[in-house]
Amino acid sequence: MSFNDDAKLDSGRIRDSRGRGRGGKIAAGGGGIIVVLIAAILGINPDMLAQLGIGAGPGTEQGTTQNGPAAIEGCKTGADANARTDCRILATTQSLDSFWLDYLPQYNVAVERPGVQLFDGQVDTACGTASSAVGPFYCPGDRVAYFDTGFFAELSTNYGADGGPLAEEYVVAHEYGHHIQNTIGTLAASRQGGTGATSGSVRVELQADCFAGMWAAHAATTKDAEGNTFMQPIRKADLQSALSAASAVGDDRIQEAASGRVNPQVWTHGSSAQRQVWFLQGYATGDINKCDTLSARNLDKPGA
Repeated sequence: MSFNDDAKLDSGRIRDSRGRGRGGKIAAGGGGIIVVLIAAILGINPDMLAQLGIGAGPGTEQGTTQNGPAAIEGCKTGADANARTDCRILATTQSLDSFWLDYLPQYNVAVERPGVQLFDGQVDTACGTASSAVGPFYCPGDRVAYFDTGFFAELSTNYGADGGPLAEEYVVAHEYGHHIQNTIGTLAASRQGGTGATSGSVRVELQADCFAGMWAAHAATTKDAEGNTFMQPIRKADLQSALSAASAVGDDRIQEAASGRVNPQVWTHGSSAQRQVWFLQGYATGDINKCDTLSARNLDKPGA
């Protein structure tokens, strides 16, 4: 999904701390890396990783903070969003603002925009210190979604997503979805029921996928402050891009690639098929009431 060239971006909408943080260390090695890989896609919160004893602490040195990524201040228009990942995160955030701040009031829900921060290497949050190994995540403590822009290349090269723009936009929409869950009170279910195919964690992640699909259904109607539409209509290829990202980050696919085995008892995000079907549920219906994964009897078939 491409942005309209004349859409206006507000670089002050998100914070850019790239190149100004500490050199990052990435935890690697042993069984913990499997959990890191799962967490790195569409965000387990850092405090949840800490409970498992991995993620934010000292690890194997893999590199230091990058120098010189173009500053977010250079993101001015939709044309910039089509050319640069950081500008695309900004533009997607603004499109999500437009959608959710217009959508939720019909249910008498007042929503404040989440904070959004770009970082590299390492970042301090209200949920603890997180390294780039954690990938994109949302911290409910400070109500901020955090993104290391380098992750999006990993999504394609290491996880098999096709690398299209909507794959990246889907990740941003998913993390924003956690903020919506925090607002309406469903995010807390992630701490209930441990892990497993029907756990609270899986249900929360699938709901965030559904919310991302809702935004995709309405994205071409979202507008900037001057009334310009942010995005062009979604195409079949765009939708396939998002679905490839959803498939790539299923717990079953990551487990099988890492160990050759699938163990649903330790799932935290849901299977590839589930992630795709709930994104499509949101996309097909555009209705938050159809995203009730918390009470769904069958997570494989919404509405069953």
